[in-house]
Amino acid sequence: MAKFNTGQSFADGDTVTGAKLNNITSQLNIYTGVISEQTAMAATVSTADQLLIADTDNGDSGAANRVTVQKLLNDTLTNGTYTTANLSGTITCNRTVATSATITTGTIPNLTAGTTTSTAATITNATITNGTITTALIPTLTAGTTTGTAGIFTSGTVATLNSTTGTIATLNSTTGTITNLSTTLAGDFTISQGTGTLGTTAVTAGSYGSVTAIPFITVDAKGRVTSATTGTFSSTPADGSITPAKLSQPFTSGTAVASTSGTAIDFTGIPSWAKRITVMLQGVSTDGTSGITLRVGTSGGFVAGGGSYLGASDSQGAAVGPNNFSTGFNMEDASASASTVRHYVCVLTNISGNNWMYVVLGGASDVANITMGGGSISAASLGGTLDRVRITSIIGTNTFDAGLVNIMYEG
Repeated sequence: MAKFNTGQSFADGDTVTGAKLNNITSQLNIYTGVISEQTAMAATVSTADQLLIADTDNGDSGAANRVTVQKLLNDTLTNGTYTTANLSGTITCNRTVATSATITTGTIPNLTAGTTTSTAATITNATITNGTITTALIPTLTAGTTTGTAGIFTSGTVATLNSTTGTIATLNSTTGTITNLSTTLAGDFTISQGTGTLGTTAVTAGSYGSVTAIPFITVDAKGRVTSATTGTFSSTPADGSITPAKLSQPFTSGTAVASTSGTAIDFTGIPSWAKRITVMLQGVSTDGTSGITLRVGTSGGFVAGGGSYLGASDSQGAAVGPNNFSTGFNMEDASASASTVRHYVCVLTNISGNNWMYVVLGGASDVANITMGGGSISAASLGGTLDRVRITSIIGTNTFDAGLVNIMYEG
């Protein structure tokens, strides 16, 4: 088979002219066999090696030109879709891949995507050994399986993420769902197959505490129960262990008031639950001769109407006889001496509703008098819930000039 074809032929005995000789060289065509039968290069082709190529752009298809492997690759790797691209080595390409480039299947040892135009690259199926993906939509990604080098993803949407080894330093996802994620987190929380599990705190699950057992709970800074036990207690308090202040209706003492001025001493704000009120007078005297009386009242004021108070009192040893109550619970006879110094205890006891009983017992230090008496006031006369008491003279005008007065109440 001829290796060359010039389009020039000679007949037997034909005359060889200069023009026909020129045709042999100027119209020379080289068949492919000339190239295919050459000895193959033993060395690896480098980017500096040259190839023989016909340049069709200059309109002369017969003109041969030389080109380097480097330039050939640069000029032929244009925009497009590469169905199968196995790039096992490191390729340095200074060309900018178009924003519409799509890599359907391939192995990319070293990838930097999205840094030039920030337009999302679409990688349908790829193994990326080491890459920085600034912005990408990756339906299926296997990263780092070849050398174990982790991929770095600045931002993007990962439809399915399979990572057996590696560290995701920061994952920011404003939208999206990871349907099946298994990972071990630093701390007390793990995720396996999409299910989150809190670490145990060594506390046995169950209920702690009952009517006879006190729960003792220890809570850490994260609000987790780290210890839980119970202790027993007795339903019967120890003697002397409950003070009046611990009661729901405690025994309460008022503030003592010096009875050294004024015509009346009032104590108000007595709670509605009070069932017993004690009024105490120590060394009390006035500048007049009227006896001392106790009046009670409600939020509407004190009761002072005639006949509201029932009962009587008497001072044994005094010249005046027993005195019936009318406008108050008298503590002594209706009359007294300006020098009388009184030491009395008066007790008001609730019998039911707003009905109250009264009793007084005491003596005078200036004379040998003993005072006693008792009585009551009805709910109709009181007209409401008792919440105040008043110590005053029967006539209401004598002024206190000595002594101390106080009250106490209990439920």
